[in-house]
Amino acid sequence: MFQRILIANRGEVALRVIRAARELGIETVCIYSTADRDAPYLALADEAICIGPATASDSYLNIASIIAAAEIANIDAIHPGYGFLAENPDFADVCRSCEIAFIGPSPEAMGMLGNKVACKQLAKKNKVPVFPGSDGPVENEEEAVKLAKTIGYPIIIKAVAGGGGRGMRVANNEASLRTGFHNAQLEAEAAFKNNTVFIEKFLERARHIEVQVIGDSHGNAIHFFERDCSTQRRHQKLIEEAPAPGIDASKRDQLCKAACRMLKAASYCGAATVEFLMDRKQNFGLLEVNTRIQVEHPVSEMITGVDLVKLQILVASGEPIPLKQRDVKLRGHAMECRINAEDPDRDFAPQPGRLTRFDVPGGRGVRVDTHCVAGYSIPPNYDSMIAKLITHGEDREACLAVMRRALDEFHIEPIATTIPLHRQLVRNSKFVKGGVSIHFLERLLKQ
Repeated sequence: MFQRILIANRGEVALRVIRAARELGIETVCIYSTADRDAPYLALADEAICIGPATASDSYLNIASIIAAAEIANIDAIHPGYGFLAENPDFADVCRSCEIAFIGPSPEAMGMLGNKVACKQLAKKNKVPVFPGSDGPVENEEEAVKLAKTIGYPIIIKAVAGGGGRGMRVANNEASLRTGFHNAQLEAEAAFKNNTVFIEKFLERARHIEVQVIGDSHGNAIHFFERDCSTQRRHQKLIEEAPAPGIDASKRDQLCKAACRMLKAASYCGAATVEFLMDRKQNFGLLEVNTRIQVEHPVSEMITGVDLVKLQILVASGEPIPLKQRDVKLRGHAMECRINAEDPDRDFAPQPGRLTRFDVPGGRGVRVDTHCVAGYSIPPNYDSMIAKLITHGEDREACLAVMRRALDEFHIEPIATTIPLHRQLVRNSKFVKGGVSIHFLERLLKQ
């Protein structure tokens, strides 16, 4: 087991890793930018090192500065959290070159699964369902038009690299395909320095279902059931829950086994999420693989009782997964609301600033993951998520009841947050019924 790890991230996930490491008896070193110098969680680390100014490119994305801090602090391993460099194979490769363990997959596995074309090809070889589409990159508009006629509209154009909805366009006809193809390439180049795109059939009323999986260096891979992440805006998730409501037991089994096959095929060691889209008949196809621990991992922890961050650290140290699939039991229902410092009434404009009030809910079935306290100043430089509210109950109805109560107890001032929107969503009749599509929230906001 590692003796000392560096956390190459900030905010809520940095605090999450500090807590897991402390329970394992591991010392932690936190890096921070000048914008985060007063972050309360830094006091819980064994050491904190400033690595640069507020701009992410000069601090949390600066590989040379992070490695320099790691060498100064004499650490064994680096935990990348999520976001920033967590899915950067070059960073993982630099860690390996410096003989620092990377708490995540190998650069080769990360590169293979992070490239959507290579990932799709691997899926096909291992009988993981995929959607009809191009077998590889699409070089130009004319090739895309020919393929679209074969696949049938609507189709979606996707960047080979990256995620988060960037480099994606939906086309319902040839004219929108030509325009969308060009725009997707431009956006992909700007976001990922790679303008390569491919196309697939687009599901109009799809659900976003993903499976939490962990693999080890001994060829094992086990799942922790699926999550429904369909309540999202512009491809950014707002509510996640587990298990997915209304999924047949046999379909759940197929989903989870397919996810494990993907990890084994990639010789993957670490935490990953295999993401699928599912239609109304519960047919599913691979969307992508996220090669890191995810924001919504707590819902999987709540329904299984397994600390996924501890397990992630354990397998990175070379240990086999200490569980068999039969040991992972599904217990009740869990849900997570992402609390963002954004104003939904102003097109979700970011709301940085000093918090004068930060009253978190509590009680049975409530978990709050946050790095914020009253008096903390939210910097304008980074992601706007400031807390995750997770609830658990014996079934979905009970879980929702706890979530409604907890949201009513959660008070943050003076900034606007997504809490009022969440209060509305968990009382919405369509959401309460379960099984909403990925377009549910955007349609609701237009009303």
